[in-house]
Amino acid sequence: MLTAIIDYSSGNLHSARKAFEKISVVNKLGSVVVTSNPKVISSADRLVLPGDGAFPSCKSELMSSEAYEAMIYNVVERSKPFLGICVGMQLMAMKGYEYQQTEGLGWLDGEVHKINPEDKSLKIPHMGWNTLNIENDHPIFNGIQNGDHVYFVHSFQMMIKKKEQRLAYTDYGTDITAVVGRENILGLQFHPEKSGHIGLKMIENFLSWSP
Repeated sequence: MLTAIIDYSSGNLHSARKAFEKISVVNKLGSVVVTSNPKVISSADRLVLPGDGAFPSCKSELMSSEAYEAMIYNVVERSKPFLGICVGMQLMAMKGYEYQQTEGLGWLDGEVHKINPEDKSLKIPHMGWNTLNIENDHPIFNGIQNGDHVYFVHSFQMMIKKKEQRLAYTDYGTDITAVVGRENILGLQFHPEKSGHIGLKMIENFLSWSP
């Protein structure tokens, strides 16, 4: 089995690769490659889209990448398992409103807006460890418990319209979407590669998942 982490000049590729490689080797779940090559993406069994930075620039970089069309085809037409991380998750929304209105991939019925906690003393970005509150059962949560801590760094969040597409949330003065998904696609707002054994377990769950 081959897992392709998509390289489009955005995202913490080194940390993500190390975490996915560690789990792949320990659990004998195939190999991991960081690539923008369409042929490699097409031959991969599952795809990962990291993201770090602003929504508009990440979307622009992704669309300019030679990986873009291959990613779309293999996720939408061939239904390969897909995981978006941080801004990589947010890009699956219909639209984002960071600096300007930007069209997303449209894979989830949601929009990305700035976090607006009711408690105005809470700092933005939302940065650090916070708890997961699981709303909908999914294999990504195998071995994960309500209240487990994961690591967030973000100022914007996806506002989901269809409740079944929001799998978990965290509380930071307001409910913040933490995990999303439908069919063959999943998204994590937090960084699993920075979330200790809980994050590594979720990477293992994704690599073992058969939608």
